Amino acid sequence: MKKHLIALTAILALSAQALAQVSVTAPWIRATVPQQESTGVFMHLESASDARLVGVSTPAATRSEFHQMDMRGQTMKMAQVDSIELAAGKGVNLASGGYHIMLIGLKRQLKAGEVVPLTIVVEGKDKKRERVTLKVPVKPLTFAGPGAGPSRHH
Repeated sequence: MKKHLIALTAILALSAQALAQVSVTAPWIRATVPQQESTGVFMHLESASDARLVGVSTPAATRSEFHQMDMRGQTMKMAQVDSIELAAGKGVNLASGGYHIMLIGLKRQLKAGEVVPLTIVVEGKDKKRERVTLKVPVKPLTFAGPGAGPSRHH
């Protein structure tokens, strides 16, 4: 009986670890002005195993996309990307000047102090997907956030 209990405990621990493969810290959304149609979402992600960020959604916008900003010569360019790689144990900042999430087609103005639901989808190497639902605070237009600047993603 004791062996079965130990085995069951080990299986449950491994299952919980597989389901909680990604941790999210310091998420925030930049506040908007009236009639503004888009804004950025920023956070720090870390995955226990190799994975990819493959989806994002929120009821606050008609669509949500992953974007990357980088310097091309003397010009900063922003482009949509399909996914963001999450290497095992290596943190990735979604921050101004690097990878980030864009909320496009905002349904209303987002004001500092509000909280917006946001769901991210992470795909493991086994192609299984995990949905992580967050409650993301809206910060003032002037808020820079932790990790502002170039992404630490390599």
